[in-house]
Amino acid sequence: MAFTLDRFNRIYDILDRASPREISFLNYSTPFQLVIAVILSARTTDLQVNAITEELFIRFPNPQALADADPNEIEQLIHPVGFFHQKSGYIRETAAELSKKPIPETMEELLRLPGVGRKSANVILGALFGKPAVIVDTHFARVAYRLGWTSHIRPERIEKELKDLIPPQKQYRISMIVNLLGREHCFSRNPGCNKCPVAAHCPRFTSPPA
Repeated sequence: MAFTLDRFNRIYDILDRASPREISFLNYSTPFQLVIAVILSARTTDLQVNAITEELFIRFPNPQALADADPNEIEQLIHPVGFFHQKSGYIRETAAELSKKPIPETMEELLRLPGVGRKSANVILGALFGKPAVIVDTHFARVAYRLGWTSHIRPERIEKELKDLIPPQKQYRISMIVNLLGREHCFSRNPGCNKCPVAAHCPRFTSPPA
């Protein structure tokens, strides 16, 4: 089932009404903290990141403090999120840059920050600046594929395709509410289709077994 704007809007309206107005999967108090949290979230879960960032941000509450921190101390704090040596370098280098300039507001500039990839940049653009952003993580990619919005599996291809199809003003919101759907109902294994609010619009649910 191919993407159509009419079908997309029906799904969007249902999920929009069923979802909280504010959705954030990472805990943060300042824009700088969000940037650091999204860098740490690469190749791990948001729960693991949230488990360590409270202490991290207490010890290093601003860019200059984190940039000047002892790398060994940072590595000990962020060890549970994996790739801690590499991520320690990324967040210290990014903190050093952000101690001298504001957080960038374009994709191109954000991608120059150490440790920031396209998914992270889209989170920052949407959450901090209210800009159009299609955030493709594993949950979003899985749900978009099952709904028939894309036939791609590579995040970059999914992002490019849907950015051209989804109205800009709905891109960030749909990213968050579809991500939430993937966490609460559309699981990788044994999806909870019977409780899914958009099951009637999903080819996986309505089509007979092969």
